[in-house]
This record gives sequence, C-alpha cells and structure tokens, in this order.
Amino acid sequence: MRLETVIARKQLEEMHIDKPDEKIYAKVKAIWDRIAKPLDGLGDFENMLARVGAIAGTTALSIEKRAIITMCADNGIVEENVSQSGQEVTRVVAAFMGQQASSVGKMAARAGVDVIPVDIGINSDEILPGVRDCKVMRGTRNFLMEPAMTEQETLQAVSVGIAMVQECKKAGYEMLGTGEMGIGNTTTSSAIAAALLGCDAACVTGRGAGLSDEGLLHKQQVIAQGLARYPVAEMDALQILATFGGLDIAGMAGICIGGAIYHMPVVLDGLISSVAALVAERMVPGVKEYLLASHCSKEPAAANIVRSLGLHPVIDAGLGLGEGTGAVMLFSLLDLAMALYSDQTTFEKMEIGQYQRYGNEEKKR
Repeated sequence: MRLETVIARKQLEEMHIDKPDEKIYAKVKAIWDRIAKPLDGLGDFENMLARVGAIAGTTALSIEKRAIITMCADNGIVEENVSQSGQEVTRVVAAFMGQQASSVGKMAARAGVDVIPVDIGINSDEILPGVRDCKVMRGTRNFLMEPAMTEQETLQAVSVGIAMVQECKKAGYEMLGTGEMGIGNTTTSSAIAAALLGCDAACVTGRGAGLSDEGLLHKQQVIAQGLARYPVAEMDALQILATFGGLDIAGMAGICIGGAIYHMPVVLDGLISSVAALVAERMVPGVKEYLLASHCSKEPAAANIVRSLGLHPVIDAGLGLGEGTGAVMLFSLLDLAMALYSDQTTFEKMEIGQYQRYGNEEKKR
C-alpha cells in the first residue's frame, strides 16, 4: 500500500473528534442491569462494552470481526547497544508474522482474530510474504546523534496507521488492536514517555526483552543523554515523536487517531502501544475516548501512561511479550462477556426482582 496523500501537521491540529454517544453508553449499561446478575457483576467489562456501543452508535453490539494491526520497524538507537538483539531480529520475526507463525499469530488463530503485519520501517529491502509493504524508510536514525525522523517522515507513518483503519472499516472489521515488532522499541517508547510525562529516564525505563542490571543502567543513561540533547520541555507531541522515534509508534498513533475518525474501538497492547496512544491524544485531543487498554505492561512507565489517559487495563499479569498479544487476550475476555450480553437471561425471564441502583448501593426490589 502506497499512500497518495500524507496528513499535514495543520490537519492534525485542526482535527475535531466527535465524542462517543453518551446516550448509547447509558442504554447499554441499562441493558447490563437487566441481565440476571449482581449490578456491575462483570465490572470493567461492562463499561468496556458500553464504550464499544457508544463508539459504534448502537446497543446491538458485535465484535466478531476484529484484527490486530502489527507495525514492524527498526530503530537507529540500537547502535547504542540498548538491546540484547540486533536489528536483524525484527525482519526475522516479521517474516514469521507474515506466516501467522509468531506468538501473536498463534494466539490470534485460537481467538478468532486476524493479524495484519505491516512493514512500516524494517531495515531491509526484502519483501516479506504476508506482510504489508508500507515502508516509510529503512529504520529510524540514532536519536543520540540526530532526530530519529523528520516531521514529514513521522506524518507519513501516522498516515499509514490512519489509512489502515480506513481500509479495515471498509472491509467490515468491528474492532481493532495495536501491535508492534521492532528491536529497541522499549528504548524509543521510554524516551517518548519521559519527554511527554516530564519524568527522569530511570523512572520510566525497564529491561525490555531482558537486560542485565548493567544493561538496564546503560539503557537509562542513553535515554537520559537523548533527553538532555533536545529542548523537550518546549516541544509538542509531534516533535517529540519525530525526535525519538519510532516508525512503529507513529503508525500505531495513526491507528488510534483513525479509530476516532472512523468510529472504531481500538484495543491497546502494552507499553509501546500505550505510548503511541498518549502521543495520539496529545496531538489530537479526544482520541482516548475510542481506546480500550488490555493490560498493564511490566515496564515501569506503563501504569503512569494508562493513568494519564484515564484508561483501565483489566489484565495485570506482568505481560511484556508485545506483538499485540495482550490485545488478543482482551478480545477473548470480551467474547466471554459478550456471551451474557448477546444471549440475555434477564430478571424478567427468571421471574425475580431486578436489582435497583441507589447511589453506590445495591438493593433488591
């Protein structure tokens, strides 16, 4: 897929996001209350599905056709030895994604979810079967030496994400999830998180795929050096994204924005997806209303990011696999909740009194 047009900064700045339908949200919640169970018995899952209804504009909920869009890209900061692996691993794993044979492909097959791998910036000219060719450039630059991307390259990557959502909407998909693959992307995402949240590198930087204590300290120092090199306090979200990368984050930010434009709920995966969501919200306020958080990553920045977005991840299991696997897990959990919503056994069917709401208390009629 080659983009004919690339979104401009001014278009992002002037973009207006409609709020999901609050009346539909309330109607879905009322339907939940009529189902024979304790009030809010499914907790956050009831709220999530009410948000899905509000986004879609209907109480006739359906999430049967869904996909994970997995953005694959390399990062120039890998030159600073911030990862155990080299860039060649990105291409290898992406190739397995194209065969639906990586972790996310195997899990998605079990959950009835499609996986759409996208080469948005792998450092290779090889065409990978089963992987969409949307390459913006062959990996980003080393942000210790120069900005990872130009603003135009960043906007092109954001545009890829928006275009993928538009395509999925036309193909009948009802819900999307974000995924990524790219060696070094916990470094880029931690740098962006630190810049956006105003945190020190040590507060937001974790071990990624499994760094030693020495490796973690070095990674934190690299990020701190990068933050010190640029006037981050004076930069907006687009500038921060362009400065630190990566192409995968920009693409997923585009998916989040596209979800808001085309009224499609987007399920976030872990840290890197959440950073992309925070960038998207800072660039286009209101995007967060179209997002669902699957899990709280084990990376230290994750909790602060989802909190700043006002999202509530329902899985807290120390996940850190990436690729969109946490989003796939949430799809499966939402399917279980949908089993109650779609085939409703109401209090009326059971011929028993319905629970009524009295403030924060429950009381039976």
